[in-house]
Amino acid sequence: MAVNRSREEWKTYANVFDKFTINLLRKLSAQGYFEELESSIAMGKEANVFTASTKDDKKVIVKIYRLENCNFNKMLTYLKQDPRYINMRKNRRDIIFNWVQREYRNLLLAREVIKVPTPIAFKNNIIVMELIGDPIAPELRKAIPENPQAFLDQTLKNIKLLWDKGLVHGDLSAFNILNDSEYPVFIDFSQGTTTQSYDSKELLARDLKNLNSFFSKVDCSFDVKKEYEKVLK
Repeated sequence: MAVNRSREEWKTYANVFDKFTINLLRKLSAQGYFEELESSIAMGKEANVFTASTKDDKKVIVKIYRLENCNFNKMLTYLKQDPRYINMRKNRRDIIFNWVQREYRNLLLAREVIKVPTPIAFKNNIIVMELIGDPIAPELRKAIPENPQAFLDQTLKNIKLLWDKGLVHGDLSAFNILNDSEYPVFIDFSQGTTTQSYDSKELLARDLKNLNSFFSKVDCSFDVKKEYEKVLK
């Protein structure tokens, strides 16, 4: 079990993460959230995403925000628009930790109305969540639906359901939607914000434009303005 792994074994991650993050991974492992990291499935600009095994032979996702090369100025720009984080402290680590907390909170809210990875735990710069699919569901950009129109219709419905729940994704694209057996699953909610945020309508419009840009390539374009107005009703 990972909780019993030696310090030498945990040094495997030393070329990827700082000491703070490695110690945090050990703590989360000791608390039973996962046994050990397994495969790297994504390396974004700000975070690394791994599958991890659990003690009951299941798998979860462990998303780790890098502390040293995150664009915390960009994070702060988005967080300042969110009324939930108006009074947060503005040092580098607190910005990153609030960014992770926001993703966790957004997932908890979103899962009440649409299909998203269930958030399991978060601590500082790490979030543990459900793995979608068996095998893992691919990103939409890598797995065009057999019925693109039906997939698009459900995706637009999800956007409306989120808005009515008080949330906008804010970074929706073919990278951040999984095709789980022909059903859309939204992921990467760190830029998600409440509909009360100053920039919520701007983010909604951007989400719809990004979506239309992708689906127009498979002959499923839609009227962005019409869908925007429909969501706001």
